[in-house]
Amino acid sequence: MAKRILFLFPYPQGTAASQRFRFEQYYSALEEKGFTIDKQAFIDDKTWAILYKPGHTVAKIAGTLGGYLRRLSKMFSLGKYDYVFVHREAEFFGPPLFEWIITKVAGKKLIYDFDDAIWIPNTSEHNGFFSKFKFYNNVPKICKMAYKVSCGNEYLRNFAAQYNTNPVYNPTTIDTEHHHNKIKDQSGNGFVIGWTGTHSTMQYMDALLPVFKRLEEKYNFTFNVIADRAPDFELKSLKFTPWKKESEIEDLLQFNVGLMPLVDDKWANGKCGFKALQYMALGIPALVSPVGVNTRIVDDGVNGFICTTPDEWYNALSKLMDERQLLIDLGANTRKKIEAEYSVHANTTNFITLFS
Repeated sequence: MAKRILFLFPYPQGTAASQRFRFEQYYSALEEKGFTIDKQAFIDDKTWAILYKPGHTVAKIAGTLGGYLRRLSKMFSLGKYDYVFVHREAEFFGPPLFEWIITKVAGKKLIYDFDDAIWIPNTSEHNGFFSKFKFYNNVPKICKMAYKVSCGNEYLRNFAAQYNTNPVYNPTTIDTEHHHNKIKDQSGNGFVIGWTGTHSTMQYMDALLPVFKRLEEKYNFTFNVIADRAPDFELKSLKFTPWKKESEIEDLLQFNVGLMPLVDDKWANGKCGFKALQYMALGIPALVSPVGVNTRIVDDGVNGFICTTPDEWYNALSKLMDERQLLIDLGANTRKKIEAEYSVHANTTNFITLFS
């Protein structure tokens, strides 16, 4: 008899990167192995459209209440599932009520998945009101209730291991066959330095602004930012590209190199290197800070550079602008690393064993 899995996640399917690149990519592989899958998002499309916009407080509250009602209704059908996979949280606010029902009342095996240090407060500027109702200490409690904990890097796994005997390192992965399936041609003219992310992580670029101003004195290049909001950087090299799911691959392919600077703190150590993974899957060398999983993904001087000081960032970028063949060689190596260690194909068996 086919085993059934219920996936519970915060946002509508196909919208949030953490969902798309941590588990949504594996649905077909699970079905091929004989699993039957059901899915439920906490918030609907209407609420998602306003969630990170200023205001709309009443609509956000209404959308959240609707999410609780849908979740509560789903609890009455738990009997038909063998496993329940919860990404980040089954509910937005309050204690882990639904996880308690899943494990203690229904007696189901809970697979708990997270890819950030979500036990540390890190709230959007537009949702400060809602942050008052977040229970950040839920994470250890859910880890204790879980059958297995799926962790995006070793830092997160070590945290989960304090509360659960089955923490599993399950990296964020890239679908190199159906999505990130193109390779950057590094032999052309011009040079584009790129960064992609959300407005909440754009702050990490601040430390590199003096580096860009220094580079602008010597080189002709474009600094392309792909994000949900235009940056306010005062740089003559700056180009802003609004992020769109439909064009994200083609937009990323405009980069010659991709950046992922971070500050070495507890929150950043919980990051799973998604930017670097995206760049490298497309044949784009990644320049990263030596924080968390970055040093595991990037091999310094082989498929990118690990940079700490402003001089190291400057030297790495100038070297790649001066030496086109080096850029081509590093670009060729990036794809190999992702296919071998961070692709859906490479991680499918590991993901499926969560449900065993």
